Amino acid sequence: MKLKTIIVGVDGSPESVRAATVGSTLATRASAQCRLVHAAPDYWAAVATPELGLDREELERATLEHARTLLDAALKGHVPPALLAGLEFAVGRAPAVLAQAAARQHADLLVLGGKHHRGLDRVSSSTIVHMVRAHDVPVLATDGGAAEPRRILAAVDLSHAAPGVIAAAEAWAELFGAQLRVLSVVEPMPVVPGVSLRVSDSEVYHASEQLLELEIWPQVRHRDAETVVRRGRAAAAIADEAAQWQADVLVVGSHGKGWVDRLLIGSTSERLLHVLPTTMLIIPVAKPAADRPLDLATTGSARAVVPARGGA
Repeated sequence: MKLKTIIVGVDGSPESVRAATVGSTLATRASAQCRLVHAAPDYWAAVATPELGLDREELERATLEHARTLLDAALKGHVPPALLAGLEFAVGRAPAVLAQAAARQHADLLVLGGKHHRGLDRVSSSTIVHMVRAHDVPVLATDGGAAEPRRILAAVDLSHAAPGVIAAAEAWAELFGAQLRVLSVVEPMPVVPGVSLRVSDSEVYHASEQLLELEIWPQVRHRDAETVVRRGRAAAAIADEAAQWQADVLVVGSHGKGWVDRLLIGSTSERLLHVLPTTMLIIPVAKPAADRPLDLATTGSARAVVPARGGA
């Protein structure tokens, strides 16, 4: 994952100030260009009418000047003066403004300040979740931790997402001279009323271990990298590992589920974004035309065919 251009979304909040600091530090370390972008809400669309004698363009200029004053005050002293001077403004919804800026600048990374969500906030789509769902630019959701990470945790599974996640995590570990741990979580078999499964949790776990040894761990090439396997529900186990190991950055993949499924249940990466156990790097991974099923019968005593699961 080579970084040339980094876009940071800022709105004056403490979270976005931290994101700007991280983006600036990362750009310096990677010798990349960093651009700050602010999306100003279109407050005046409903009232700027000729009948009222209000000029919408004049109102937008006033909105942007006010935003400039607030952002200058919030960001001054946290980012280099040249970066602050180049702050870009646009009127519109944040996801649209950021997507346009990322496309125009051919951005390799979008940095946003992460926030913790609870309850019904999980249903409403935050800017970060929207960008992860709808766009193909890697997203770094910061949590206010270290600007220069010392421990990188990559969460992978037995799917096509693993190579991209591992490659990105290795690039970050190399860039910062950080420790790297690659984690895979084996979830328990689902309980379906009235259905008797012919394979036990232990058989699935051991078969998954063998598949990881054959297909996933050989892709980890970073020196001194650790590989670990845990049992449990994916999001909870990954968040617990990040906390226990004190990871500074968690790298996950995002792909797979349709829009309705994501809205109602959410992918593992989105569930993690809601609790934000640490700074998260979400790597978009294109889904192949056809996933190859993983036949556990070829790796042990289990007798079941398990389809490749979506990325973390």
